Amino acid sequence: MPLALLALAIGAFGIGTTEFVIMGLLPQVAGDFGVSIPTAGLLVTGYALGVVIGAPLMTVLGTKVPRKRMLMLLMGLFILGNLLSAVAPSFSVMLIGRVVASLAHGAFFGIGSVVAAELVAPDKKAGAIAMMFTGLTVANVVGVPLGTLVGQSIGWRVTFAIVAGLGVIGLAGIAKLVPDLPKPEGVRLRHELAAFKNTQVLLAMAMTVLGFGGVFAAITYIAPMMTHVAGFADGSVTWLLVLFGLGMVGGNLVGGKFADRALMPMLYVSLGALAVVLALFTVTAHNKIAAAVTIALIGALGFATVPPLQKRVLDQAHGAPTLASAVNIGAFNLGNALSAWLGGIVIAAGFGYTAPNWVGAVLAAAALVLAIISAALERRTGARGAVVAAGAPTEQLTAVHH
Repeated sequence: MPLALLALAIGAFGIGTTEFVIMGLLPQVAGDFGVSIPTAGLLVTGYALGVVIGAPLMTVLGTKVPRKRMLMLLMGLFILGNLLSAVAPSFSVMLIGRVVASLAHGAFFGIGSVVAAELVAPDKKAGAIAMMFTGLTVANVVGVPLGTLVGQSIGWRVTFAIVAGLGVIGLAGIAKLVPDLPKPEGVRLRHELAAFKNTQVLLAMAMTVLGFGGVFAAITYIAPMMTHVAGFADGSVTWLLVLFGLGMVGGNLVGGKFADRALMPMLYVSLGALAVVLALFTVTAHNKIAAAVTIALIGALGFATVPPLQKRVLDQAHGAPTLASAVNIGAFNLGNALSAWLGGIVIAAGFGYTAPNWVGAVLAAAALVLAIISAALERRTGARGAVVAAGAPTEQLTAVHH
């Protein structure tokens, strides 16, 4: 794997850290600014919405900019947003900083996926994408716990200053290691937009929303579920999330490896197993050891879908994949928001803290159904194309005789 993937992974590590570390620092931020915890939660919501909006927006704005330069500009935006958060004099400025940083998120992973795939041979594309996303998964194992510890011990502003420093390292790495890849000839914004007319691209994005939404339906409410149902102490939640992160790292690498060999079968297995494990979590959540194992499995199976889903979008949007790739990153965050909302509804309805697991299981099963439909449509289109190709010489010969 090229060293350029390391630079992309460092950028991904910084982005992953800033996205999730805020969840463990909400009480400190809320206390400093004198706002309620629900109000401070807008820092999470604002970031997610910024990713959904920023992914297509920043990609469209960067259509005429070489990909390496655009990646550097995005890291600059990420650094600016985190510095603004670190020195924010008021909550509103902090929120602006979070949104500014989030605008870089979707486009960085979208453009980065395209660049990573172009750096390697065709049979290693999913593995290269997985290598870049390893930075995001490792952030949940190392960056988020350490950032939370620093924020609680020294101050949350220090955490965001350190994250900005990670962005500087990522920017330097991209400048030094990522080659100047030529832009595809003749590709314009209209070509990028045309990818969304492709049913297979839309199906892949819907799989992303539902499949990864299944993961976050459970993980969003992991703290009350583990403390009230499994009986863990409040301080144990951090280490349970580390287990989840370790599962993410392993699943991401395995998903990338096997997606290069058999992409759709990899999706069938990971989505099907994810639906089963999420359903079982309603039972295993009542036992500490079983719950811990299940959390790691959810992380592994959930992120095993990421490289194949991202590669599926790149394959189906061939020729103009950049915008579709970035929008698919936004789809992950849309799935997070949708599943968190649905999970909150079933808890509020009185079904208990394990009810979001059933929501997640249904979402993952729905993603599996879409994967099966997508493959069936692809086979039908391929068969129709083969028939047309086989019939072409005969038709041409008939035309000549006439």
